[in-house]
Formats: sequence, C-alpha cells, structure tokens
Amino acid sequence: MSLAIVLKDQGKLAEAETAFRRVVELLPNIGGAHKDLGNILNAQGKSADAEAAYRRALTLQPDMPDAINNLALLIVQRGGATESMPWFRRHAELVYGKPGNFGREAPSPHKIQHDQEQRDYLKTSGAAAQQFHLEEGARMNGRALNPDPSNGEIGAKWKNTSPQIAVLDNLLTDEALERIRQFCYRSSMWHKSYPNGYIGAMPEHGFACPLLAQIADELRETYPDIIGGHPLLRWWAFKYTSQRKGINVHADFAAVNVNFWITRDEANLDPQSGGLVIWDKPAPLDWGFAQYNNPNAGDTIRKYLADTGAKEITVPHKANRAVIFDSDLFHQTDRINFKEGYLNRRINITLLYGRREAASN
Repeated sequence: MSLAIVLKDQGKLAEAETAFRRVVELLPNIGGAHKDLGNILNAQGKSADAEAAYRRALTLQPDMPDAINNLALLIVQRGGATESMPWFRRHAELVYGKPGNFGREAPSPHKIQHDQEQRDYLKTSGAAAQQFHLEEGARMNGRALNPDPSNGEIGAKWKNTSPQIAVLDNLLTDEALERIRQFCYRSSMWHKSYPNGYIGAMPEHGFACPLLAQIADELRETYPDIIGGHPLLRWWAFKYTSQRKGINVHADFAAVNVNFWITRDEANLDPQSGGLVIWDKPAPLDWGFAQYNNPNAGDTIRKYLADTGAKEITVPHKANRAVIFDSDLFHQTDRINFKEGYLNRRINITLLYGRREAASN
C-alpha cells in the first residue's frame, strides 16, 4: 500500500495503478483498497473502471463518504445526474448528519447568522430544528415546468442570435415553485461560505433531490433547441445576506447556464435590481479556468471587457424568472437590496449543462 501511495504522489500513475491492483488482489475484502484503486483509475481518465472500483468498495463498506462522492461525480460526468442524486444525499448524511459533525469548514459570521435564522424559522413553523435535515424534495405527479410560452420561438431565436440570452418568466408551476422553496428553506445543506456574504449548497452538501432532477429533465424537454443533448453536469444554490455584494464577474465552465430565482418579489426592495448582469462578450477560449472563473480576477476581466467594448445587459430579479445564457458570457450578481429576515434572503438556483468546448463546436 505504501509503495502505491508513493508512486501516486510522484505522478507515476500507471505504475501506481499496477501497485494498487496488487493491493486489491492481496486485500480483496477491504473496501478502502478498492476505493484507492478507483481514485488512481479516475486520475487516469479510466472512468468506467473507476466507477466499478467505487461500487465494489461500497459493496464491502457502504459508508465511505469519499467513495460515495467520487462515484456520484463519475455518474454525473457520464450524463447520469438523476441517478447521482441519491448518492450525493447519502454523502451529505454521512458527512454532516452525525452528532457534533458540522462539516469541514469553519463557519463564517454570515453563515452562523443564517443558521440561527433557519433554526428560529423551523421552530416557528412547527418543524424540529435539527442539526442536519434534508427535506424529501419528491418528484411531482404532474409537470414541474410550465409549457414554453413562445411555442418554440425562444429556441429559434437562441440558435440565430448572439449573444445567446433568454429570459423566461413563470418558469415553474406554482406547486413546483413552492416545493423547491420549502426544500431550500427547511434543508440544512448550506455549508459553503463565501467572502461577499453569501452561502452555497452544492450536491455533495445535500442539494440533490428528485424534484430538482425533474426540473432539470423538463428544461431539456421543453427547450430542446437551447439545451439539446447537453447533460446536466453541475448545479448549486446560493443564499445572500440582505444588502451585501454577491458574486463577482466571471464565466462558467459549461455550455448552457440556467439561473432562476425563487425568493418572493416582495422581499426585493428595488424591483429594478437584484438579478444578474451579463456582458455580451464571452471569455476567450484560450483563457484557462483560473482566468475566467476566479474571484480575484475581476480587474483583469473588467479590463478585457472595457478593451473589447462589451455592453452590459441587466436582468432584474423576479420570483420564478429564469435567465438562460451561454455560460461563456461574463456575468455577475446585480446589486442586492432585500429586506431583512430568513424568508427574504435572495436565493438563486443554477444548473450548468454541457461542457464549454461543446458550445464552441
């Protein structure tokens, strides 16, 4: 085992794989050995073999958080977002659900404030203020999305215009909107803190439920000319402090970005803001991820936008409004001026479909 780890640390992946396979032969009933083999296979891009190794590891030892999370990520990468969600949920239960286990990050002041507000809300709503809880987030018997109001015109315009931006109001049915709100209000999955005063819920934190998968699938079915065959590869939700700056200017590593807001309109003190600012210029294809998706790269990005004469497009916040756009386009959170209070926090949900290079072909 030690030799295999040394070889991996030295970057000798093929030799490390041979060593890890030998370990598995010697210790066939040790889940950790199969997990380690899965990691080295995954590092070499041998996804199918890695998935098989993780599944074997979990057959032997079902409660290994790292193996569960890595398996879920591999399932997503092969286009199985819906299949991955129970695995992400299980990961969250293991990492955050044990008494005294608050996760892997020290809480920030704005996260501590949020968590207290959530506990108070749950008490007043008659729910138990548990340290860790995930709502069921069950699928709906009927549709979660409203039909395309344009009868296909939105998709046709998407294919023939630049920049590619579509704004859709009344995205979800009333029932689906309320259900996803309750999932976000009542689930203690907000584990990621960001310096600008907002917090995030990622799949591995528990932001994974059947209703979210239904929404993602129905988006593809309802807007095939926009999303097409792009798989859902990443998703998250963000909550914001009432009057602080949100996400700085950046672009995302995807083909299509679907962003929608679920906070009620009356929470927003300025109906002309609180949404998203999008520039009509994409990140250059020769820029690496650290250049176009780095919270500290704002000055460099803004200089590029100024030099290229980029124009801003502002989409104000509105409950149940979706903004669908080419993920390569630079964008940032608009100024936020919301009421105080737990239910007034601005919440956006983001779904990323496809890979960046797929959109450029």
